[in-house]
Amino acid sequence: MHDLRHVAALFDMRADFVDAQPYGSGHINDTYCAWYDQAGVRIRYIHQRINHNIFKDPAALMENIERVTAHSLARLLDQNHPEAYRRTLTVLPSVEGKPYVVDRDGNFWRTYPFIERARGYDEIRSNLQAEQAARAFGEFQKLAADLGGKRLHETIPNFHHTPSRLLALQDAIDADIAGRARNCKAEIEFALARASDCRRVTDLISAGVIPERVTHNDTKLNNVLLDDVSSEGICVIDLDTTMPGSVLYDFGDMVRTATPTTREDEIDLSLISIRLDRFAALLRGYLESASCFLNRAEVDHLAFSGKLLTLECGMRFLTDHLQGDVYFKTKRPGHNIDRCRAQFAMVKAIEENLEQMEEMVQAAAGGAKIVVAA
Repeated sequence: MHDLRHVAALFDMRADFVDAQPYGSGHINDTYCAWYDQAGVRIRYIHQRINHNIFKDPAALMENIERVTAHSLARLLDQNHPEAYRRTLTVLPSVEGKPYVVDRDGNFWRTYPFIERARGYDEIRSNLQAEQAARAFGEFQKLAADLGGKRLHETIPNFHHTPSRLLALQDAIDADIAGRARNCKAEIEFALARASDCRRVTDLISAGVIPERVTHNDTKLNNVLLDDVSSEGICVIDLDTTMPGSVLYDFGDMVRTATPTTREDEIDLSLISIRLDRFAALLRGYLESASCFLNRAEVDHLAFSGKLLTLECGMRFLTDHLQGDVYFKTKRPGHNIDRCRAQFAMVKAIEENLEQMEEMVQAAAGGAKIVVAA
C-alpha cells in the first residue's frame, strides 16, 4: 500500500481524506478508490499511480490527458449537456496547479472525480454493451476531433504502427535468442505473407488520404463505463495511450476484442470465428456517434481495420514468444504462441468474412446517412 494520505495532501482536494482501497482490475497502474468528507458529505475520487516503467514521460502523458479532457468538457458544456462532468474524465490539479503530483518516493500520481452509477465490464455480455461501448469511443473521438494546438505526445512511440511491429518481428526471427523460430515456421510465414497489409493504413496516412486524429488506442470494453440502469456508454477511461493515431486503430481493436467467438488464448483453433452480429452492433454504435466526422477512406477501411489490428496483436505475441516471453505476462509455457495462433486464426476468420463485413459497413453507413469527404 502506498501512503494515500500523503498523496492526497499534494492535490487540491478541498475535502478531508477518510480512507482508500485498491480498485479495479488494471495491471499497469496502481489504482485506488478514496473516500473524502467534503463539508459533511462523503464523496469518492480515484487516485492512480502512473507506471513510469511503461510510460517513460508521465508529465507528457498527463499533458495529453489534461488537454483532451479539458477540451472535451468545454465541448460538452457548450452543448449544455446535463451530465457534462459525468461524460468525460476531469483532472484534479495539484496544490501547485499541475495535472499530476510526484510523491516523496518519486512516484507520479493523478486524481479524477469518481464517476458514480456506472461501471466497466471485463467481458462483453451482450450486443447492447458492445454497441454502447462503440458509441462511447466514437463520441470520445468526436469530442476531440477539433482539438487545436500542438500535436499530442506519443506516450508509446509506434504503438499501432504495424510496419514497425513487422520489423520487430523480423528482428526477433533473425536473432532467435530463445531458439524457438524452428517451431514457429507456419506462424512466421503467416505474418510475413501479409506484409502489404501491415503498410496499408500507414501508407494512406502518409499520403494524406486518412487523417491523423486524436485516438484512444486501447478500446477494450472495460475502458468504457456503462450506466448502471440504462447500460448507456457514459465515459471513456484509461487515457494513457491517448495520442495521435487513426480512428481505424480504435475501431479495429474493438473488432479484435469484441467479436471473437472464444477467448484470446483459445487452444482449439477450430472454435475460433467472428460474430457478425457483434460486428453489426459495433458498427451501429460507432457510426451513430462518429459518422459526422469520418471521411470516405476511413469508412471504407472499417472492416479491414479489424483484420489489421488482430494481425498486429498476433505479431506482437509471436515476437514476444521468439524473444523468450519478456513483455506479456504468461500463465503457462507456450502461452504467447497459443495467443499468437488464436489471433492468426481470427485473422483467417475475418478474411473469410471480409466481403460480407464490407457490405455491412456500407449498409450501416448508408443507414447513418454519413456525409463524408471524398
